Amino acid sequence: MAGLDWLTARPIAHRGLHDAAAGVIENTPSAVAAALDAGYGIEVDLQPSADGEAMVHHDYTLDRLTEASGAVENFTAAALKRIAFKGTTDRMMTLGDLVDLVGGRTMLVLELKSRFEGKTHLALRTAEVLAGCTGRVAVMSFDPALVSALRRHAPHLARGIVVQRPGAARSDGSARSTAALQRSVAFLLHTALARPHFIACRLQDIATVPPRVARSLFGRPTLTWTVRSEGERRQAMRHADQIIFEGFRPAVPERT
Repeated sequence: MAGLDWLTARPIAHRGLHDAAAGVIENTPSAVAAALDAGYGIEVDLQPSADGEAMVHHDYTLDRLTEASGAVENFTAAALKRIAFKGTTDRMMTLGDLVDLVGGRTMLVLELKSRFEGKTHLALRTAEVLAGCTGRVAVMSFDPALVSALRRHAPHLARGIVVQRPGAARSDGSARSTAALQRSVAFLLHTALARPHFIACRLQDIATVPPRVARSLFGRPTLTWTVRSEGERRQAMRHADQIIFEGFRPAVPERT
């Protein structure tokens, strides 16, 4: 896909510009608004609701961040929008809410969460919501099945694959994929199927051969996550085109 300069033009705030100590919780309207005000790109996570809506939330359960408990996928979108985040007045957004809030003012990177069970409805709902979106939006996932579904149903969308080395700890609480699938994702062997336009690689793995090959040989833009300091930013930018960051405020290029 040509014309992806916007994807790497400015640092991308991981789950929005959140700061729990200041009452700004990840993946909430407040975190998105803070990133907008600071001039950053925004990365958020999407989970499916019981009625098939794409909800802006990272964890598979509600327990860590909200006043409720249980699996996100067991609640309807309407029920999820009524649940309070701990210590804030924020409520969970749908993808449509997020698109309306951003209003095309900055670029969005959406990570589709997956338990690697072969379910692709989250990708289909994401494509449906974004069909009329004129803003700069990229969609990515660890799961090549979801990226492949995007390729089939929304080929115009910028799509990417999230990679890390096999066996690395996952922070999202997902069930481990099979060893074969981990190897496939980590070494980009699924590229012929999903044909990603960009790669998002864990910082600790950014200097390894597969992402370097993807960037230099195949010309795929490469994002790296999660960068937490200026020193890590300098390290990352030797091998990546842009960072997904949290915990500090990297410089933002002048707007053009």
